[in-house]
Amino acid sequence: MTDRAESSGADDIDTPVKSVWGMVEQIKSDLENLSPEQVAAELEAGTAVVVDIRDIRELILKGKIPGAFHAPRGNLEFWIDPRSSYYREIFRPEGRYILYCAGGGRSAFAAKAMKDMGFTDVAHLEPGFGGWVEAGLPVEDVASKSKWGLKPT
Repeated sequence: MTDRAESSGADDIDTPVKSVWGMVEQIKSDLENLSPEQVAAELEAGTAVVVDIRDIRELILKGKIPGAFHAPRGNLEFWIDPRSSYYREIFRPEGRYILYCAGGGRSAFAAKAMKDMGFTDVAHLEPGFGGWVEAGLPVEDVASKSKWGLKPT
């Protein structure tokens, strides 16, 4: 699963629907976009919580950034709101958070949501997990520890 599909020429269609990729680019212009090397340095220094917002199947099949916390995109806002019964204590408004997905689209929306909810120190791994892998950085195996029985690709 990736965040960006090949263009189908749909931009030429007369529709009132906004382009999702135009929205992503606009959101990214207001975010701190980090390279894989910058994220690796923050992980090593212990200065940030790295949050993997991909679907659990992606996590199992592709692995994850070592030390990343998994918070599925569909749950994120509920997990970061201390008034929610789904709240996770790892999320504190004063903390530093770096979000990533497969290719950078979903994590841009997720980072914006965190900022909109009052988190001020939120960044985004610009090339996503795919960029992390392309940079040759370590990937933690998740499949061998998973109870779901999915096999890596």
